[in-house]
Amino acid sequence: MSDLQSDTGAGGDYPKSSKKSAKAKAGNVQSDMFPGENGAGATSPRSRKKAAGYDDGLKAPSSIGKNFVLDTNVLLHDPDSIDNFGDNHVCIPLEVLGELDRFKNEQSERGANARSVHRKLAELFSTQPGNATRGIPTEDGGSVRLAPGANGKPAVDNRAAALMAAFGGNETNDNRILARTVEVAAKNSAPTVLVTKDLNLQLKAHAIGIPCEDYQTDKVACEGTGATSPHIIDLKPNELQRFASSGTIELAQRHRISPNEYVLLKAGEKRTMPARMGSDGLYHKLYIPDQIRIQKGTPLRPLNLGQQCFIDALLNPEATLVTCYGQAGTGKTLLAVASALHATFGGDFNGVTVSRPVIPLGDTLGFLPGTLEEKLDPWLKPIFDALEFLLTPDGGSGPKRKQARNRKGATDTNLTTGGKKVYDPLLESGLVEVEALCYIRGRSIPNRYFILDEAQQLTPLEAKTIVTRMARGSKLVLVGDPAQIDNPYVDRLSNGLVYTRDRLRDEACSSHVTLERGERSVLAEAAARKM
Repeated sequence: MSDLQSDTGAGGDYPKSSKKSAKAKAGNVQSDMFPGENGAGATSPRSRKKAAGYDDGLKAPSSIGKNFVLDTNVLLHDPDSIDNFGDNHVCIPLEVLGELDRFKNEQSERGANARSVHRKLAELFSTQPGNATRGIPTEDGGSVRLAPGANGKPAVDNRAAALMAAFGGNETNDNRILARTVEVAAKNSAPTVLVTKDLNLQLKAHAIGIPCEDYQTDKVACEGTGATSPHIIDLKPNELQRFASSGTIELAQRHRISPNEYVLLKAGEKRTMPARMGSDGLYHKLYIPDQIRIQKGTPLRPLNLGQQCFIDALLNPEATLVTCYGQAGTGKTLLAVASALHATFGGDFNGVTVSRPVIPLGDTLGFLPGTLEEKLDPWLKPIFDALEFLLTPDGGSGPKRKQARNRKGATDTNLTTGGKKVYDPLLESGLVEVEALCYIRGRSIPNRYFILDEAQQLTPLEAKTIVTRMARGSKLVLVGDPAQIDNPYVDRLSNGLVYTRDRLRDEACSSHVTLERGERSVLAEAAARKM
């Protein structure tokens, strides 16, 4: 085992050499971990009597390896997190089990994660119930233990007592978890680290000198989230002409290009053409219709290079997963909905499903007044706006059409003749579904074009849940802006959108586009860049 704090964050990927050394020493370490088990140690009657009871969980079973104290939100975020600390010692305060118990009955992603943690811990500790507070060994040479504390009551040392009183004493679980971390640090010579996704708890820990980290396992590399322009590949003029006429070209690889990645072929200063790397190793010409027009609605055309690549990805049958980063006003949702309807009316899919998170994925809508449609309307309004724009003839261009007026004389562009919304026929026929993600668990979705807006609000586990719902014949599009996140437990490096892109970027079925230029209006583009 080795000290890994300088090499990796909490829950990070640990070097193989560390794991090998842990396994090599497992026999010696584990015999020291559990005195009285299998005839190792605890030879005196007094020692055997101590071994028969339970400890306070503060002392690690070995001085080798760090002690990581987990907060509740880490386990709810990733139920398998206890397996991601290598040859170190994971400590779970008893207060965490109490908080998990409050969430276990929720019919939500959070409730499902709480139940998963309970099952995992129950299975782990049932194998050696007498060692629950001393530590159960893990495959990588570390351990997992419960920490009820000294007589079940936190005993904060003098170093933290004053500041803990300023935080309100031990009346909250956060403060009790802080106290438990101080107790663990006092009982062990190895470093002790609190792992939490709660920023406020992190600040409290730093204030009283407790080392504290975010959970690192599902964070992607920083360079994988920023704006990335396509690789530029220089060609001779005759090569670019040959590509334009034939539609494909084979080139020596100068850069590492993933399947369905977009590049810009360039011959001279002014002659350029975008291309897509196919799964056959050839560069392919983009497939972009002259215009996308749904029924008699507003025609739509790409306005910049990024939008051209995005439409090609959206209509590419080989790319069954498309991820897109883009700031407000770049056209992510509008282009995705337009392409989905275009492909569906062309017979490629049985229908379109459009959704977005209701803030956290697992929240329910039962507390809101009204019918289900009325509850969903505020959250799904951007999608309805896109449908209305696409299906309304001459929307926003040409002579202004007469608009229906309500009783107060105000215009209502959502209404057509008969008081129905222009997209109602598609919703009533089932060709288009618009729903919240809290109802997706357990579904299997075949032959649908599924668009998930605001995907940066998801956790990696929630994103995995959605990706695994896609059955044969379906296409999944995840769009969002990693810089605009409202979920308090994810950030630009750990949200479901960037996590999905990072994990599946080399798959032949995956494609990614970054939209950098806003097209909503000059004002919206200036605000997105400068405010």
